Amino acid sequence: MIKSHMDAREDALIAISKIPANSGHPLHKGTPREAFIKEFLEQHLPEHIAIGTGEIIDADSKPNVQRNQFDLILYKKNYPKLDFGGGIKAFLVESVIATIEIKSTLTEKDMKQSINAAKNAKSLTKNTSRSFSTGYIPPSILCFVIAYNGPSNMSTVYKWIPKIHNELNIKVDRLPLEEEKRIQTASKTIDAAFVLKKGFVYFDNLPIGFSNQTQRVKNPDLKWILSDTNNGNLLFFFLLLQQSTSNIEGEWLNALPYLRNFKVGKIQFGT
Repeated sequence: MIKSHMDAREDALIAISKIPANSGHPLHKGTPREAFIKEFLEQHLPEHIAIGTGEIIDADSKPNVQRNQFDLILYKKNYPKLDFGGGIKAFLVESVIATIEIKSTLTEKDMKQSINAAKNAKSLTKNTSRSFSTGYIPPSILCFVIAYNGPSNMSTVYKWIPKIHNELNIKVDRLPLEEEKRIQTASKTIDAAFVLKKGFVYFDNLPIGFSNQTQRVKNPDLKWILSDTNNGNLLFFFLLLQQSTSNIEGEWLNALPYLRNFKVGKIQFGT
């Protein structure tokens, strides 16, 4: 039932994405396609997860410094955020679960931009306190790329990734073979890329996927899994998000680092 539903929604996303193709400006083509993905997520993700657009900050972020703007950011509703107006916000890194970059047609240039943005997001420092947790807690912000179109083979997309990592001087170490350690080893950049109706490629540190311990022992350098498939892509993406948002944790913001530059004048005391 779930797979049939998700495959139908994947077909529907491809169909409705053709509507803004008649527009004469690239922005007018891309923005509606972002809205289609956002609408899908809002209809299917748990109520405690919100979806926004904007940038991500940590306690060391400074005003007027250039930062990446993400098409979609999944964040926890019980954390504060800064509203810049026009639907654009700054989200505290402590609240962010995942980022999603949406592309009309995925190119190597797009992938390089997404990889660099993911690297920057994952370099931010979280300041939280935690009392307990259960379920899968991602080791860092998850960074996804969703494209309506792209290369005919996902091997092309896969080959872009190490090439771009080399260009950006990003070193990806061998993943631990032990399952528990592997899923707690964060990807340095993107976690997965999906081209609707064509396939996916993902970093093999996720709690669900298509590899197993036997394959990893035979190939200890295994880092990426890819597939050319015209269905199941939206389902797999949804399952990864569901797995990452269905945990339970007693965690809250430590706001003091955000206030390190907050100073007042002479302090007076009364009785």
